[in-house]
Parts: sequence; C-alpha cells; structure tokens
Amino acid sequence: MQGIEALRKGYSMELKDQNVLFFARATQHGGTENVILQLCEIFNPVVNKIVVVSADGFSVEKLRPFGIKHYSIPDIEEKKPSTILAVSKKLKQIIADEHITVIHTHHRMAAFYIRFLGLHKFCYFINTSHNTFTNKRILTRYSYKKANLIACGEMVKKNLNDVYGLEKVSVIHNAVKPFCDGIIPDEIISNDKKVGKYLIGNVGRLFEQKGMEYFINAVPGVLSRHPDAQFYIIGSGENAEKLKEMSKGLPITFMGYRTDIQNLMSQLDLIVLSSLWEGLPLTPIEAFSVGKTIVATGVDGTIEIVKNMENGLLVRAKDSEELTEKINWMIEHPEEKKQMEIKAKEKYEQDFSFNKLSESYVDFYRSL
Repeated sequence: MQGIEALRKGYSMELKDQNVLFFARATQHGGTENVILQLCEIFNPVVNKIVVVSADGFSVEKLRPFGIKHYSIPDIEEKKPSTILAVSKKLKQIIADEHITVIHTHHRMAAFYIRFLGLHKFCYFINTSHNTFTNKRILTRYSYKKANLIACGEMVKKNLNDVYGLEKVSVIHNAVKPFCDGIIPDEIISNDKKVGKYLIGNVGRLFEQKGMEYFINAVPGVLSRHPDAQFYIIGSGENAEKLKEMSKGLPITFMGYRTDIQNLMSQLDLIVLSSLWEGLPLTPIEAFSVGKTIVATGVDGTIEIVKNMENGLLVRAKDSEELTEKINWMIEHPEEKKQMEIKAKEKYEQDFSFNKLSESYVDFYRSL
C-alpha cells in the first residue's frame, strides 16, 4: 500500500507526537511555497500539529483546508538590527507557544535564525535546500552546519558538498501530484486551437531566473518557419510589464498566475523552460506528469529530469537562437516528439511521483 493513506496507518508514536514548524521566506506562488504545501498535506495526518512561519506573501488561504495556522514575520532577508530583533523575538515566542518539537527550514536565512538563536539544541532541525548558490559561503555553512540536510536534487546536493563543504546531505526529489481531473478547456487556448494554431507555453514566475526574455527573443525565428505558432507565458512577477513591452507585435498571450498548470499544459502542444538556473524545477515534472515533452535550458537540476533526445531537448541558457532551433525541431518531427512524450510520462512515474515524495519525507523524519 502506497501514498498518504499508508502513511496515516503506519506512523510511529514518535512521529504522531511531534509539533512541526515549516519556516521559509516563501515567495507567493513560487516553488518553495508549493513544496511546503505538499509537506503540509503529507504530514498533517501523521503528526500532532503543523504551523507555518513566513514573511507576508504566502498563500495563506491554501492552508485553511488543512486547519494549519500561519504566522507572518518581517522579511528574513532584511539585515537591519531592528528586523533581526523583531524576527528573533517573534520566532522564539511562536516556538514556545506552539510547543514546537521539529523545525523544518526552507531558506538559508531561516536556518540562520534557528542556529543563531540556539533553537536547534531543543528541537529536531531539518533544512531543505531548493536551489544552487555560490555566494555567502560563511553564512551558509554556519546556518546549515547543525541541520539535518535535504537537497531537492543531486545538483543541489553537489553544490552543498563542493561549494559549502557540507557532507551529510540526503536527496529527496521534488514531485507533483498526478493529474486525475478531466481537462477543463481554457477559452483562450481553445479558440487558438480551433483555428489551427500550434500551441507553445512557458510556465514560471516573471523574474530574472526564468529567462523569459530569451523565450520572447526566440519567437520571431519560430514564426519565420511556422507562422501558425501561438505562444503563452503563464505566471506573474515583477518583470511582467517589461516582458509585455518586449512582446508587442508578437503572438504571445500573457495568462497571469494560474493554479491549474497541469490542466493548461494538457491543452498545449509543447512546453518550454528557459531558466538561467534551477535547483530542481517543477515545470518539467508537471509537463511529464501529463505526458508532454519539453525544450529546456540545460542548467543545474533540470538535467536530472530532462534527458536530451530521450524525453525532451536541452539548450544552452541565454541562447535564443538555439531555443528557436529546438522548438522548430519539435514542430517538424512529430513522431520523434511522440516518443519523447512516452518517455517523459515514464520518467515522471518512476522518479517524481507524489507517492514517492511522501514516502521519502516521512522515512526521513522517522530516521531522526
């Protein structure tokens, strides 16, 4: 028996008695928020209590179905003495009031506070790293040194090992739930499909990391050979207006933030990921879960998911010309693309299913 039902029936008394705090900076609608929400769903039935602590911006309404309390604190990236004092005071109060026994951080400054305040001496201390970095080496090593470390992918683990000298790191891959709901046609996409458009979507927050400008710059080269191509950018963020200005005159539809990503992907012909760096991105996993292949930049954790010419195509980051070339290749090779889609679904089921994530995290907690 697999999945959350099995975990609910199989938890130990030790796990049942724990009060867990998930602590992150957590940008709204970002990958870290998604992982925390997944962990809430996994652990809510098997521990005594969960609370979430983050700066403003977390999608608090998504915690309500679980009955989980959220505490807002000042931005933990802010280094003003007054902010450090305010965060420290509130964090200690929350941990005391909620009788926290497990602290699970999802940001190096969150981990810093746990170490700095000595809270790791009184609670189980876990940290999940979601990205690769090379900066702030002393701070990062200090923050993570006393934590039980999880990396979301092999490249993130390698980064912690090689750059920060942190040796004992477990890998638990990010995952997404299978798409079991029926497709709900999106009106914009459906209208484009009816007139014979080839539908290409890029999903991600609209900021520097996702490299959306390189995707936009690739569009004219695709249109020169395939004038029936239609493009979609799905996501929100601080660069939205800049990207819309770049897109003027091009058949690019900005769809904003959406919660039905798998539903939308199911209606597209091709998915693109143009990121400049990644820990272990959810976009390819979401695409694979609905049997879609992808053209993606070959950065960090993406190459753990996307295997070139097997389940997708890889391109260099910041290379719009190569992105154009590979999108065109996908359009012009439908049979090869179909085989990649079969392999993509197999990869999802083998390595990135939600059941696998659930079992791995609960086993990790039990091991402590």
